[in-house]
Amino acid sequence: MAGVTGTGWRERRIKVHVYLIGNSMGGPVSLEVAHSAPERVAGLVLASPAGGTHNQPLGRALVQLARDVLRESPRLVPVVLPDYLHFGPVNGINLFSELVRFPSLERLLRTPVPTLAVIGSRDPLMPPVDRIRELGRLAPPHLTVVMIDGAAHAVNFSHPGELAHVISCWLDGRDIVDDPDQGGVSRVLHLRPGDGRSAGSA
Repeated sequence: MAGVTGTGWRERRIKVHVYLIGNSMGGPVSLEVAHSAPERVAGLVLASPAGGTHNQPLGRALVQLARDVLRESPRLVPVVLPDYLHFGPVNGINLFSELVRFPSLERLLRTPVPTLAVIGSRDPLMPPVDRIRELGRLAPPHLTVVMIDGAAHAVNFSHPGELAHVISCWLDGRDIVDDPDQGGVSRVLHLRPGDGRSAGSA
């Protein structure tokens, strides 16, 4: 993750503020960029941002991953399996180990920019709701957490329409409410009264 700051991204002198959307491991990468160059980032959208103490040690994370596999749609297998096979099991374990060690929760609770985190209610790689609310007392007011009921870790695959709806509402500054035309039910997790960029129910 540390390599993000050494890519020359900051030296390119991008004049516009960008929104970064990171899924799973893309969440820690996006968080690292935002902490390294907050003046370049207008906001973050993190879908299933894994990593950190809930996934440690590695053995625990592997068990969580195995549980998630059983909760995902079988249609996901032909989508991801070729990439995993091409990357190789050793590289995969090493990369997953790096993800587990990354302090995602600490970075998220100290995010310097407006941030939306979207998690699935059936994702074993994410902390339980009660733990999220407990930790939410430490969260900044510009952090919004939304849960999609019925989704596991690959929320972008199982519930793409609902995820896109939530992101669109947040980016437009609208209240985040469930889209009845999409699968799953979205709800804002109130971390404390008045938190977040939108109103909703949990």
